[in-house]
Amino acid sequence: MGEKLKTGFIGTGVMGKSLVKHLLNAGHEVVIYTRTKEKANELISLGASWVERASDVASNTQLVFTMVGYPHDVEEIYFGEEGIFAADNRNLVIIDLTTSTPTLAQKIDVTAREKGMHALDAPVSGGDIGAQLGKLSIMCGGEKETFEKVLPILNLFGETILYQGAAGAGQHTKMCNQITIATGMIGVCEALAYGQKAGLDLEQVLLSISTGAAGSWSLSNLAPRMIAGNFEPGFYIKHFVKDMKIALEEAEKMNLQLPGLQLAKSMYDELVAKGYEENGTQALIKSYE
Repeated sequence: MGEKLKTGFIGTGVMGKSLVKHLLNAGHEVVIYTRTKEKANELISLGASWVERASDVASNTQLVFTMVGYPHDVEEIYFGEEGIFAADNRNLVIIDLTTSTPTLAQKIDVTAREKGMHALDAPVSGGDIGAQLGKLSIMCGGEKETFEKVLPILNLFGETILYQGAAGAGQHTKMCNQITIATGMIGVCEALAYGQKAGLDLEQVLLSISTGAAGSWSLSNLAPRMIAGNFEPGFYIKHFVKDMKIALEEAEKMNLQLPGLQLAKSMYDELVAKGYEENGTQALIKSYE
C-alpha cells in the first residue's frame, strides 16, 4: 500500500489533525468526518474533503483511520446506524488509533471479517509532539498480512511501528505504555517538588537527571512544561483517566494487582474533581503545590 490511496480519517482532534496533514503532504486523497464541521476547516483548506457521516467515509475510501475519544465513541463510529460497518465496502482496511479496550478491538475484528473488511487496533504513543513530528510509537494488533500491507502508510507518522499479535494485542500493549507513564508521572512530580523545596534551580536539575538513569519521555518533554506552569494538553487528563480505568479493569480480569496504577488514578481522579480534566497530564504537579 505504498501507492497513493483514497484514505479516510474519522476524528481530527489534537493528534488526528497532525496525522491528516502527514497524509495530505504525502499526496494521499483524504476524506474526513468530524462531529462538528468547523473543527475540520483548517484541514479542508489544505485539501481534505469532509463528509456528513462515518459510513460515507467508509463507502468512498480504501483505508480508514479512526482516532476518537472514548471506547463508547469507537463503538458508535463502527457499529452505529451511520457508522463504518453500515458501509458495504469489501476489502476496506480499518485502523483504530484510539486507545480503547482490547475487548472492543476483538469485536471490531470479528465484524470486519464478516463484512470482508480487514481491521487493525493500532493505538499510538508520543503525544501532540510525536504526532506533529511524525515520530509516534504505533502498537498493532490484528492480521499480520494487513499490518504489513499498511506499514508504508503508518511510516508517514510513526517511527516505532511494531506488530504485537492478534486483535486486541495493540490495545494491551498500549495499556503497558500507560501503566508505565502513570507511575512515572508521580516520580517526575515528586522529583520537582523535592528539588523546589531544596532550593535548587529546577531547569539545572533537569539537565542532570534527564540524561541519567532517571531519563524518560515525561521527564524530557513534560517536566519543562510543569516548571513553566504550562498545562496545555498534549494529552488530556480526561483521556488518561479513561486509559487507567481500562488498564485496571483488564488487570482485574487477569487477577493482577497494580498498586502503583491505582495510586496514580486516584490522584488524577482528584484533579478531575477539581476541574482540571481539560488540562494536560503534566498538571499532576498541582497535587504537590
